[in-house]
Amino acid sequence: MFAKIKNSWNLIKASAAVLSADKELIIFPLLSSIALLIVTVSFAVPMFTAGFFDQMLGGKSEIFHYVVLFFFYIVQYTVIIFANSALIGAALIRLRGGDPTVGDGFRIAFGHFGKILGYALIAATVGLILRWIADRSKTLGRFVVSLVGLAWSLATYLVVPVLVVEEVGPLESVKRSAAYLKKTWGEQIVGNFSIGLVFGLLSFLVLVVGVPLFIWAASAESVAAMVTIGVVVILILMLLSLISNTLEGIYLAAVYHYIAQGQTGGFFSKELIEGAFRAK
Repeated sequence: MFAKIKNSWNLIKASAAVLSADKELIIFPLLSSIALLIVTVSFAVPMFTAGFFDQMLGGKSEIFHYVVLFFFYIVQYTVIIFANSALIGAALIRLRGGDPTVGDGFRIAFGHFGKILGYALIAATVGLILRWIADRSKTLGRFVVSLVGLAWSLATYLVVPVLVVEEVGPLESVKRSAAYLKKTWGEQIVGNFSIGLVFGLLSFLVLVVGVPLFIWAASAESVAAMVTIGVVVILILMLLSLISNTLEGIYLAAVYHYIAQGQTGGFFSKELIEGAFRAK
């Protein structure tokens, strides 16, 4: 466990070196978060107003429920993939020795928007099928669904960089992503370390400190202190999430760059890239 945290920390430092050179890369996850919030509200408010959630809880309008969920998935995945495409495209420019701008990232994403939408449709379909099966399964069935979902996430790990670099469609991108991972790390692989692991621990520490302080402020009936502590904790958690997502996108670009070009871009060691996965 501690070795995994150490490796993850080394990964964070290498990814942070790229972010330090191009601080504007954090704009893409920020805009993605804002867009996702808007998308969620735009779906949730009309559905709540129309009493859709009450009908759903009552077992009515099941088909309509999945139709709405499917379109929500499509929009959600499109936003996420678009932002990741811009981030990874800009990061690849830096890893290849260039000096990317925010405009470069958006140009790359808009230039591949058709393929992004196509892959969002595929991801939404897979997500809906897994959700439908999980809703009708018991504990064992849901466990199997979670394993299938994990396998899908692993197989599609490199889809976004393939989409923005190689002139292939969404389906071929999925095939190439799985083939690259299989060729580089073997038939059965699992993640060896994670940026999210370290940032998850940091977020937990923020809550460990923030929650008792909030309770203290509530017991003292200090509204100002409650608001201040609540806002600070939320802002810190949001900042940690943005940094984590940015560093993960940078590292994904580095993994693809190493697989496709055999180079690390000067920011990552070969051992750090090769340690991304290990045999199961």
